[in-house]
Amino acid sequence: MIVITNPFFIEDEIQMLNSLFEEGLSLLHIRKPDFSALEMAQFINQIKLEFRNKVVLHNHHYLAEDFGVDRFHFSEKERKQNSDFPIRFSKPCKSNSTSTHSIQDFNSLENEFDYAFLSPIFKSISKENYHPKIDLFEALKSKTNNKTKAIALGGINAENIQKTLENGFDDVALLGSIWNNENPLEQFKLCQKIVHSYLQ
Repeated sequence: MIVITNPFFIEDEIQMLNSLFEEGLSLLHIRKPDFSALEMAQFINQIKLEFRNKVVLHNHHYLAEDFGVDRFHFSEKERKQNSDFPIRFSKPCKSNSTSTHSIQDFNSLENEFDYAFLSPIFKSISKENYHPKIDLFEALKSKTNNKTKAIALGGINAENIQKTLENGFDDVALLGSIWNNENPLEQFKLCQKIVHSYLQ
């Protein structure tokens, strides 16, 4: 199960992120589009050293080496604007991921991507008026790219995680269901329990 940071400021965020890691969070995507390089460096620096190998950077990728980070995410825009992708971004890394919004886009990915977000699956919790235009569960039946794991994103919560995994997704990514909850840690533990019980 993947957690994506809230793009905006969260009170006691670093403390909460370290707590999520301590509870078994496997991957944290740091998506802070408005962060300067300095702000990003300061943010990563506060994450405990033993958890840095579970961090995925969405931007300021060049900072990764200084902080022991070796996982990178590339937006759909980055991927499509660079014809020489991913050579231009190549660096020693454990995994590359990207974002997609249609099964056609997902199927066209090159083998360089270990997993890709496919979204939105449900009406978004964190983005207003962001909802699926087509049934991505139905679309997933047309998946031909079996080298890239399909990660469901968008409106994922404790009530629909099992349905999402049962319909063919390899894993889920959480954003709004964690950060819009009064108790993010307890919500994470609940969602993690559902994922673990399904995948066992």
